[in-house]
Amino acid sequence: MRVPAVPDRKSPLAPFRNETFRVIWAASLVSNFGGLIQAVGAAWMMASISPSANMVALVQASISLPIMLFSVAAGALADNFDRRKLMLTAQCFMLTVAIALTLCTWYGVITPWLLLTFTFLLGCGTALNNPAWQASVGDMVPREDLPAAVSLNSMGFNLTRSVGPAIGGAIVAAAGAAAAFATNVLSYFALLFVLFRWKPTVSPRTLPREDFGRAVSAGLRYVSMSPNIGKVLLRGFAFGLATSSTLALLPLIARDLVAGGPLTYGILLGCFGLGAIGGALMNAWLRERFTSETIARLAFAGFAISATVSALSTTALLTGAVLSIAGASWVMALSLFNTTVQLSTPRWVVARALSLYQTTTFGGIAAGSWIWGTTADTHGAQTALLASAVVMIAGAALGLRFGLPELQSLNVDPLNRFSEPDLPLDLKPRSGPIVVLIDYEIAEGDIPEFLEAMTERRRIRIRDGAGQWALMRDLENPTVWTETYHVPTWVEYVRHNQRRTHADAANGEKLRQLHSGAEDPRVHRMIERQTIIPHEYERFKQQVEIH
Repeated sequence: MRVPAVPDRKSPLAPFRNETFRVIWAASLVSNFGGLIQAVGAAWMMASISPSANMVALVQASISLPIMLFSVAAGALADNFDRRKLMLTAQCFMLTVAIALTLCTWYGVITPWLLLTFTFLLGCGTALNNPAWQASVGDMVPREDLPAAVSLNSMGFNLTRSVGPAIGGAIVAAAGAAAAFATNVLSYFALLFVLFRWKPTVSPRTLPREDFGRAVSAGLRYVSMSPNIGKVLLRGFAFGLATSSTLALLPLIARDLVAGGPLTYGILLGCFGLGAIGGALMNAWLRERFTSETIARLAFAGFAISATVSALSTTALLTGAVLSIAGASWVMALSLFNTTVQLSTPRWVVARALSLYQTTTFGGIAAGSWIWGTTADTHGAQTALLASAVVMIAGAALGLRFGLPELQSLNVDPLNRFSEPDLPLDLKPRSGPIVVLIDYEIAEGDIPEFLEAMTERRRIRIRDGAGQWALMRDLENPTVWTETYHVPTWVEYVRHNQRRTHADAANGEKLRQLHSGAEDPRVHRMIERQTIIPHEYERFKQQVEIH
């Protein structure tokens, strides 16, 4: 199906007009280059020091698993603290781990499980860094340039993937894995230098930060009450689970199926990266002509073809050619998922939504790496690749039931219509619980339409932090309907109302049109108080006096 997913076609390089994005993108290119050289060294070292195919596959799983485990917490931190400082912390941590890995390898004390420990720690640093970095992209470029910026990030990573692995393979072949790890250490300094110099514009906070637990639960609640984002998470998990076989087993493909060495492995990974660059450059063209669901299905199908041919091929030339199809499919799908999440999420929760997307996708990659590694251990790499191709086709078929939403740039900027009311009571930010009741007068003929609008209102209320939502009808005056909900404190009530977006405004306008009263719907704001029975009060006083 041909649809104009993005109304105005813009250059895929438009985000480079922004100096901040351009400089950080270039520094990230250097960092990614070193990271891929390190990945080649780690994968090939594991293939050299362990005879187990499962241990080889666990190298990728150990990098993906921390992203699955810790991204949600990292997203909550990125939405509530300075994202630049979080990125600096993550980069410094990864630099320290990379130095330790280099020294242990240089002195010959590295073991399979110690190697997995280091790659796991590097994955922890990535888990802390990624939500802050991805959410910062939306702060650097205009909203209309966001899809192109996400694609450019993917292209940058895969640009290094197209040459980095080949160079990494040459370094490993010539000087050993320790030299590859040392190269990675040097690659961190460019990004650290740029991040130290970057002075982002920070909007002043009008409300105190959410505490950590509440911030995490708010992110989980927002995503759970956003059906379109839920579909993206499901398809991201399926994609990661199915397609992880190719990258997890690539050292075995190079060593066993095409009878090559570390240089062959690096070249094959480079072919994957070249295909990914092509996929990134094609993204805007594809989005103008096809639905999001069609692009996702093409990505699943392209990967299935690549996995099947890789399993049957005995020549590096043919395997490299089909790996370029896998690389293009990888970027097509993951950049589509990422962009859809960002364009569907307001800034106050975008890092948490992206972290949940990463959790599901990288959870799929971690689980798939273990499953396909175990399958390869038992039945061989060829069987594992063919089995994963079947799962890829099943992932494409998921779209029949859980089709992706169209890539639309919803206006999720704050509506900014709420002003905190003047109250005769001296409320503190933590005063509560707060109970809110809103009275509507609805004509009999408008009730079905009103109930439909209230279904959407309930989703918006709960998504933005309300609890115990209910809709009641007055038995003595049936035209009066009362919406009621609770929030734990006054500051959470203010925060709840400030989260309303322009995209939500249509629902509020619909309800006001259905309201038949002479004045606007009446809002009652109440603070809940508990009473104590007199004899219990006396007992309470006695206990206080005793203590």
